[in-house]
Amino acid sequence: MKTQPLLTPYHKNISLPNRVVMAPMTRSRADNTEKVATDDLQGLYYEQRASAGLIITEGSQVSKEAVGYINTPGIHSKAQVEGWKKVTQRVHDKDGTIFIQLWHVGRISHPDFHDGDLPVSASAINPNAESYTPNGFKDTVTPKAMTIADIKRTVEDFKNAAANAVEAGFDGIELHSSNGYLFHQFFNNCSNTRTDDYGGSIENKTRFFFEVLDAMKTVIPQEKIGVRFNPSLHGLFGMTVDEDTIPTFEYIIKKLNAYNLAYVHLSEPFTDVTDVPFAVTDIAKHFRPLYNGTLMINGDFDRDKGNMILEAGDADLVAYGKPFISNPDLVARFEQDLELADWDKDTFYTPGKKGYTDYPFASE
Repeated sequence: MKTQPLLTPYHKNISLPNRVVMAPMTRSRADNTEKVATDDLQGLYYEQRASAGLIITEGSQVSKEAVGYINTPGIHSKAQVEGWKKVTQRVHDKDGTIFIQLWHVGRISHPDFHDGDLPVSASAINPNAESYTPNGFKDTVTPKAMTIADIKRTVEDFKNAAANAVEAGFDGIELHSSNGYLFHQFFNNCSNTRTDDYGGSIENKTRFFFEVLDAMKTVIPQEKIGVRFNPSLHGLFGMTVDEDTIPTFEYIIKKLNAYNLAYVHLSEPFTDVTDVPFAVTDIAKHFRPLYNGTLMINGDFDRDKGNMILEAGDADLVAYGKPFISNPDLVARFEQDLELADWDKDTFYTPGKKGYTDYPFASE
């Protein structure tokens, strides 16, 4: 029988035994004061899924200022680095490969996380969304527009987080530049009305992102850095698509050809954007011709669709989210054509092992 493209090795900057990637997913299990990833929860969770060609962890905040969700693990303190060391060791003991996603939510936060201070963003524009706070869901507020000093400090935060990731034993990092969070807030006109060097032109709106990327590659090799984007995000966290949106991402993707990255990770639209002016409905097919490196795609793929997009040459790797929650042995299930277990969405973000480390392997 013909080998599934998903199950073939991949070697181009990043070397993987298969092309089934575990997508980054917030799970809110760092239920401790220090926001540390622990051996018995995160360690076991990722170890169980180590047969993925690559694991990309949940978003891990690069500073206290970066947080916007309860119980998400950080990568900015010594205790957090020590916690992640145990996680990476467990994955490596199973011959797995694991990247950490570095995260700053920007305005998708709340003063409850910051001792009453405002969250920060490109401009002082309320996304009119909700933030998942220690006191439940609360409406977002108008953020503080970042000063130049704030931007420079945040560049250093990401650089330090990248260095911490190396110390923690990660095989690489993914820069979360997607889904309406901080970098995305700089990219889009709906959230960036700045008139300085970080607003207005496409070059200016993307400057912060490239400054961070350039800073990080001084502490970790470029081929160990991945980046993630969601070009046609529309209607989530106050983000909209306009005439500049897709050209901005085209500019970014083309410019990234000058780098030697592990991969570019793109998401297909989260919602139906067929009738949204200027939106692109088929992200992989649109951006594949623009990028010469490794392209990863994410967006409700099943086994057959994943194999098809690889076979068509529109992507090199396929990232799976929710199927990995309930199927720790997803790769084996694809290989043996086994039925997938259903996930329980009510336990996506709840504390403890229920709905986290208690999903059985098919062999069990």
